[in-house]
Amino acid sequence: MDLKTYFENTKGMGVMAAADAEGQVAIALYSRPHVMDDGTLAFIMADRLIHHHLKSNPRAAFLFKEEGPGYQGKRFLLTKVREEENSPLLESLRRRVYLSERDGAKESKFLVFFRVEKELPLVGSED
Repeated sequence: MDLKTYFENTKGMGVMAAADAEGQVAIALYSRPHVMDDGTLAFIMADRLIHHHLKSNPRAAFLFKEEGPGYQGKRFLLTKVREEENSPLLESLRRRVYLSERDGAKESKFLVFFRVEKELPLVGSED
């Protein structure tokens, strides 16, 4: 199954981790990525710690645990290739609007694109 179909049809929970240039690690919950036509994974991010770390170190890891019993899912080693701030594409991809945004608070959002360097099963290794 290709990644676009996988993420469109599989519910679950994601976790992203990134380290800055000094090696300080951040980890956060993330929604399913958007799989773009060129194969990159795109995530919508606020300007918080993960986004900050990616400014000095483009590498990240994303873990996706599928909903349901057991340990099914995928792990990805990623490299940031580009980003867009408050773009029309970002708005078209949004799956939800948060309550704080409905009340008029406007925080910049970033659509961050990653190249998949390696894909692994959630548990175990293909090596």
